[in-house]
Amino acid sequence: MKTATRGCFSTKLKSICDTNGHIDDISRFFREDAVVTMVEPRRSDINHNILDENLRQLKRFRLLNGKQPDVAEICMPKPVIYDGQRLPASYANFYIANKSVIVPNFQCKEDDQAMRVLEECFPDRSIIGIDSVEIIWGLGSFHCLSQQEPA
Repeated sequence: MKTATRGCFSTKLKSICDTNGHIDDISRFFREDAVVTMVEPRRSDINHNILDENLRQLKRFRLLNGKQPDVAEICMPKPVIYDGQRLPASYANFYIANKSVIVPNFQCKEDDQAMRVLEECFPDRSIIGIDSVEIIWGLGSFHCLSQQEPA
């Protein structure tokens, strides 16, 4: 189902070396008329400007019915560094199951806020946070892990 008439995300996050910022680390639809997106409130962070631009683009989008989509914002977690590399830690890499949403957590204060925002986005599902620090060094989290399972 098409929901947006035009526009695109700038997906060149500096912290995500292997992917240049896959969309599942930046923004996700949670209803056909609503998007959750990552924001970086720390102006000194290398991803602040690009995420701010993505948020501005989302706020300019219009759905086919002419209405603006609802936009829920989640703050980025503190940077996760492994072997000198900043890893693609993002709460947007959640996995939606039938009755729950599996959310990566990163052992930081932003985890609780992300969980609260996603509880509002998915009121009919249980929100389950799982520590993703040991998974993220593989350069993905739960949504990435659910993709392309070979037969």
